[in-house]
Amino acid sequence: MRRLISSGSTFERDIGYSRAVVEGGWVFVSGTTGFDYATMTIPEDTAAQAERCLANVAAALAEAAKVLPTVVAGTRE
Repeated sequence: MRRLISSGSTFERDIGYSRAVVEGGWVFVSGTTGFDYATMTIPEDTAAQAERCLANVAAALAEAAKVLPTVVAGTRE
């Protein structure tokens, strides 16, 4: 069964984007930025953006009942 995880982004509502998709034993997370949905702001500092981005990924994984140490990261070139 597929489950969609939302971050509250307007992109999710407007174009059908999801922060994460849970399918079977897999969780797919993509397109995550350093935007802070609690304050609706993005930090100016790139290090703070990176920290916020990882916090957003961690929050999506927590909602999917996964933890960061079990994550396999990949890129598409």
